[in-house]
Amino acid sequence: MPSSCKDVRTGLALCLQRSPCVLIDRHTPTECLKDPELRKNLPPQCLARMRGYAQCRRGIMDMRRRFRGNGPLSTGIYDDDFERLSTGDYDLDTELEKVNKLI
Repeated sequence: MPSSCKDVRTGLALCLQRSPCVLIDRHTPTECLKDPELRKNLPPQCLARMRGYAQCRRGIMDMRRRFRGNGPLSTGIYDDDFERLSTGDYDLDTELEKVNKLI
C-alpha cells in the first residue's frame, strides 16, 4: 500500500523542483517545505499537492481503507521528468515557462 502514494510524492517533488523557491532562490525543496516564510511563496498547485500527499499518507493508516486500498497503485507517469530534473539535465528557460504556467 505505500506504493499508492508514489505518484503523488513524485508529483510534489516535481512541482517543488520547478517552483521559484528552488529554481530562482536556490533553496532545497526540503527548505521550501519546512520554512514557513518560504512556504508562503510556493505556487498554489504545490500546496495542493502537498495536502494531497499528506492525505494519501494518512490514508495508509486509516483502518477503513485497509480492505479497499488507499488508491490506485503507482503508474510511474512522472518518473522520467523526475529523473531528468534530479540529475540536473534540464533547460532553465523551459522549466521557468512551466513555473509560469503554474502561477
